[in-house]
Amino acid sequence: MKTFVIALRATLVTLVLTGLLYPLGMTALAQLLFPAAANGSLAHDESGQVVGSRLIGQGFGNPAYFQPRPSAAGNGYDGTASGGSNFGPTSAKLRERVQADLARLQKDNPEARGPAPVELVTASGSGLDPQISPQAAMWQVPRVARARGVSPERVAGAVKESTSGRDLGFLGEATVNVLELNLMLDRQFGQPLPGLHSGPVAN
Repeated sequence: MKTFVIALRATLVTLVLTGLLYPLGMTALAQLLFPAAANGSLAHDESGQVVGSRLIGQGFGNPAYFQPRPSAAGNGYDGTASGGSNFGPTSAKLRERVQADLARLQKDNPEARGPAPVELVTASGSGLDPQISPQAAMWQVPRVARARGVSPERVAGAVKESTSGRDLGFLGEATVNVLELNLMLDRQFGQPLPGLHSGPVAN
């Protein structure tokens, strides 16, 4: 019985410390030091409405917006079903999907220079990557500029302004957060119709 009581006390102390006090302390510290990140890095439009997270990719069907990489997460860009298609390089389904995406990109971007960047037809491992390369963004500039009725130079300027360099100057590659870039376009040129969300882009 004595051993049982000691074990019970140790269990209760451990539960209180690690299951209650520590999580509450870390939550309070995070809210104090990094409130935006602690709450999901949420992005807001000009009216203050939450339109997504800067950490989770989403589809944009409106030609006036930049498009992210395709997604195999759930039915596409599903934050509750992160994952890839698991198709191998010899998969016929993968080849068909890439060919269909490539045909769509070429049709939607007739003024784009050069071939479509490979990342615009290949999904990420999570299916939720929010960034694309500056090159993939620049490739889409003519379509976005035409849809918004502004010069390509102004849209390209927004891409450059949204580009994040390498971490610490040498880690990784430069990236463009698609959601943040599209929100910047709305701030600079106004929101086109239909609104920011016209449904996920189908795989």
